[in-house]
Amino acid sequence: MQVLETKNAPGAIGPYSQGYEANGLVITSGQIPVNPMDGSVPEGIAAQAEQSCRNVGAILEAAGVGFDRVIKTTCFLADMGDFAAFNEVYAKYFTSKPARSCVAVKALPKGVLCEIEAIAVK
Repeated sequence: MQVLETKNAPGAIGPYSQGYEANGLVITSGQIPVNPMDGSVPEGIAAQAEQSCRNVGAILEAAGVGFDRVIKTTCFLADMGDFAAFNEVYAKYFTSKPARSCVAVKALPKGVLCEIEAIAVK
């Protein structure tokens, strides 16, 4: 097993890692839309979905894989009313259409609107 760590995605804000590589799989922690360079969070679901996708992509890149190797995602939305706008952005990144769960949750860390985690094949 290998811990994944990159400065191109936000550092963990708790007792966990950005991701792991094990047995040919790359598993990312949930990525909220925090800009890793300055800690800022963009406004609105579209901008937040973009940043969350970029953060997932940075962890995948650290493992040597891309979005095309993702086989499963789990997406968390603070408001299911954002589903269509979130999907527009998500579809630009996850073009291979991995298996997915998408659920609304009561709240997300830092009051953000979305979070994405992914599993990819090395």
